[in-house]
Amino acid sequence: METVFTAGVTYNSYLSETGEPLQSLPNWTEQPDTLVRYYRNMVLARQLDNKIIALQRTGQIGTYASQLGAEAIDIVLGELMHSDDVLVPYYRNHALQMLRGMSMADMLSYWGGDERGNASVAAGEDFPVAVPIATQALHATGVATAFKIRNEKRAAVTICGDGGTSKGDFMEALNVAGTWQLPVVFVINNNQWAISVPRSLQCGAPTLAQKAIGAGIRGEQVDGNDVIALHESISEALKQAREGKGATLIEAISYRLSDHTTADDATRYRSNEELKAAWEREPIKRLQTFLHSKGWWDETQETAWHNEVGQIIQLGLNEYLQRPPQPASDLIDYLYATLPDALKEQRERLIRNAQPGGNHHE
Repeated sequence: METVFTAGVTYNSYLSETGEPLQSLPNWTEQPDTLVRYYRNMVLARQLDNKIIALQRTGQIGTYASQLGAEAIDIVLGELMHSDDVLVPYYRNHALQMLRGMSMADMLSYWGGDERGNASVAAGEDFPVAVPIATQALHATGVATAFKIRNEKRAAVTICGDGGTSKGDFMEALNVAGTWQLPVVFVINNNQWAISVPRSLQCGAPTLAQKAIGAGIRGEQVDGNDVIALHESISEALKQAREGKGATLIEAISYRLSDHTTADDATRYRSNEELKAAWEREPIKRLQTFLHSKGWWDETQETAWHNEVGQIIQLGLNEYLQRPPQPASDLIDYLYATLPDALKEQRERLIRNAQPGGNHHE
């Protein structure tokens, strides 16, 4: 593993940008199973991402936050988290949520503005998507506190972007995690851009992982485009948490290859040269090259998998598009434990107007 020390934290990477080993690889990489699974899932995540953006452009889904370029982070976390761990996600963890059990149709429903997708039964104890920046970090420490009080060997995992690390919520979460030695793993998807603010203007420190030092927890940087490096760092962090050895902060260096959301135009604030250079470092091609060099993947497998992925995505899309709309009464039903009289009247009017032939101008 290539290890570089910067201001008290390590930066770890196993595969070069061209998919060549930098050092001796861990023993688990001697067999293809895990790495091929990582590759297949990353391809699925990227194809689905492309499809969702097309859906948004044609008015079949709402504003959407692409995870283009960050697939490796989600896929490795999804592989290594235990079923009884708890995920406290942010708005760019679509693939991770599905690996944790959420159906594609539920995920699409959420981004289509249907809150039933945010209440997926399959999500279990995992939290719903957090759109407010970094608030999920404190939620994760609350979950981890419960694990510690109950003496449960479980980990809470939460993710945010590089911009989220500037929020007070994030720093407060690190502080309590260190003070109470909580079983929580913080992952920063440092994709270099918080909407239009570059990483260089986000924080004056050389690394974001240094924020762990002041909190008294483990902190490290990892190549977020290298599934092997991610696997090693995340495995150790989860192990430490479950064994009661405290929290870890992992800064995964990636790059947002997309616009911030479908409501953004990144060409207004970043150069084509920068984007082109980032495509040379992206995770899928890097792992594909490595698998080809080992004889574990070829063009026939690639074609077959892309065809299968297309079918998987179409099935999920069909389920989403065929779902009946939410009842109009849902706008009111979940606001109060006991509904005020004024809202009861509005609820009845909503139901009447939603029926065929209802007075829609009432």
